[in-house]
Amino acid sequence: MTKTVTVVNELGLHARPAAMIARLAMKAESGVWLIKDDEEVDATSIIDILSISGTKDSRITLRIENSSDDEILQKISKLFEAGFEE
Repeated sequence: MTKTVTVVNELGLHARPAAMIARLAMKAESGVWLIKDDEEVDATSIIDILSISGTKDSRITLRIENSSDDEILQKISKLFEAGFEE
C-alpha cells in the first residue's frame, strides 16, 4: 500500500521531521518505507530518511508492507501535510 506526499515545509526533511517519521514507523507491525526517485529507505532510520534529500516540494512515496499499518501511513502522511508543524 502506498501514498505519495509532498514536502511542504521550507527546511525539508531535516533531523526533527525525520525523527517524527521514524518514531511513528517504529510502531508499525511490518516495514514502512520512504521512496524518492529510485531510492527506497527504511522509515525507522533517521539517517536513512536524511539520505534521500527531501527538500521543499520533493515528492515522496510512503509504502507499508502490511495493510494493518494503514493508520501509521495516514499519520505520517498528515505530518507531511502539516509541514511537520514548522
